[in-house]
Amino acid sequence: MAGMFSAANLSAEPAQSNLAPGYSPLTFNAPTVASYSLPIIDKAADGEVLTTAKQLVHLHELMGDKIVLLSFIYSTCSDVNGCPLATMVFHKIKRRLQNEPELAGKLRLLTLSFNPEHDTPEAMREYAQSFISDKVDWQFLTTQSEQKLQPILDQYQQSIQKVYDEKGEFTGTFSHILRVYLIDTDKQVRNIYSVSFLHADTLINDVKTLLSEAHTQNTEVVSEDSALFQAGDNKQNYAQQNYQTQSIALNQRLGKAADLYANTQQLPLGLPPLPVPQNNPITVDKIALGRKLFYDRRLSLNNTFSCAMCHIPEQGFSSNEMATAVGIEGRSVRRNSPTIYNIAYATMLFHDGRENSLEQQVWAPLLAHNEMANPSIGYVVDKIKSLADYEGLFEKSFAKEPDMLNIGQAIASYERSLNSANSAFDQWFFAKKSDAVSDAVKQGYQVFTGKAGCSHCHTLDKGFALFTDNQLHNTGIGYRESMHKEPEKQTVQVAPGVFIEVDSQDLSVISETKANDLGRYEITQDPQDRWKYKTPSLRNIALTAPYMHNGSLSSLEEVIQFYNQGGVDNETLDPLIKPLSLTETEMGELVAFLHALTGSNVSELVADAYAAPVGN
Repeated sequence: MAGMFSAANLSAEPAQSNLAPGYSPLTFNAPTVASYSLPIIDKAADGEVLTTAKQLVHLHELMGDKIVLLSFIYSTCSDVNGCPLATMVFHKIKRRLQNEPELAGKLRLLTLSFNPEHDTPEAMREYAQSFISDKVDWQFLTTQSEQKLQPILDQYQQSIQKVYDEKGEFTGTFSHILRVYLIDTDKQVRNIYSVSFLHADTLINDVKTLLSEAHTQNTEVVSEDSALFQAGDNKQNYAQQNYQTQSIALNQRLGKAADLYANTQQLPLGLPPLPVPQNNPITVDKIALGRKLFYDRRLSLNNTFSCAMCHIPEQGFSSNEMATAVGIEGRSVRRNSPTIYNIAYATMLFHDGRENSLEQQVWAPLLAHNEMANPSIGYVVDKIKSLADYEGLFEKSFAKEPDMLNIGQAIASYERSLNSANSAFDQWFFAKKSDAVSDAVKQGYQVFTGKAGCSHCHTLDKGFALFTDNQLHNTGIGYRESMHKEPEKQTVQVAPGVFIEVDSQDLSVISETKANDLGRYEITQDPQDRWKYKTPSLRNIALTAPYMHNGSLSSLEEVIQFYNQGGVDNETLDPLIKPLSLTETEMGELVAFLHALTGSNVSELVADAYAAPVGN
């Protein structure tokens, strides 16, 4: 068998902890079909692919007549929460479609390999044997070569990296972020699913919602067409009126976007007025330009790394997969990638608070050797000026060509648009809807503000809650990392889901000595500031694991246990940190409360992140 799993062994849930939600029954009631809308994210990209019959076709030839679910996999993937997850979810959908023939006739599943060297048409045919069905349109594809594949990966923003061993030889495994794309019959991407959101039930609901949308639109068009022709309009007048109707609808959508981003009075429930610098007022054009810059890998020295590769939209605009960030060429960064949700409200930036404005902050990662590694500000400015797809965009937003100031202003404008609240907690606490949260959440709030004293640093106000005091504190995490002795052996991840034990002494020979991290002291040189780090906001905290400045705590349960024991004692430990004596029930209630802080517009902001970059 070409792959490492089949339909037979997908029937049972894999025996592994920390499985993705897609393996288990949905833990909530899926929203009613057509009770929500799916925004247009981008135009689905095209490219040459090979079928299992060795037929050369274009992806667009497989789109347009049906709704499409497209996944990228490689057949030998061993990470149970990677490619096997995508295939398992498609397998579950296939079984559903076998009992719903009308739906089956309107949906196509496409599984495209990103390992053409191994996954030849013959290998994909063998891989597909246990999955294909006469009743369901599920096609398995590959490409002629990596050269044919790469433009497709680039257009779908699929970052795929080969994993090499110590001899520089390809191990046959890949490092990648799983994504599945929902594409409508107009060849437009309408949703992008990551590991956390990939579930057969929700995908089926989204497909049915698109079908319902198409039915509604067709009904409205027929009704409007009939009325126009019954009124005696000739074809020319009809075409003109139809064009005007579409133009009005487009302007209305743009108006809503302008309200969402530019009108600071229409922020999600639970947030205060948005602080905006007088020298950088928010406009839709600036946000669109900033978004383009934020996701553009050409802004790094070797054109491989963007801001979004550390601040991944579907991972809470942080990175769930690494404790500390990694820059270009795999260069290590000392600290965890913080979320940028609600970053507009931060008065100090970076974990040590060394910057005070988003416009200035952006230049640190652009120039840092272990992040985007550009040699100078001028190098970045000149590169952007040389890129044809930026022509006229800075002039439109700032009435001048790109420079150090307006590059920072554009990216800062996009970051200020990432405001997320109106959570279940906000509906309960601010909107006074008593049934918006469970009793456990309400009890968790009492523990949060009472016995645990979390609200001393993660503050709330009468009319809003940022859940941060925008100050710096020593909890003992930095002290523990600086002072602890390295264990004799360390666990090293060598491939997705593959870990080995390595002698620390051997590891030190091949790895760079890890620089000590003294927190705020590195900025002020004040001994009292040793191991102080910024208080993060708790909004969307359930989306942004791992936690703390060094990513050393992998779950909210671990964080609460850490604070319950009183942090780690040291001579500059913050006096607010002390043992809490919380019971297991109280700690569980705190976790429930923290989960209730996830904003209602998260999916909307993620979808916007993958909208077509302006100018392309």
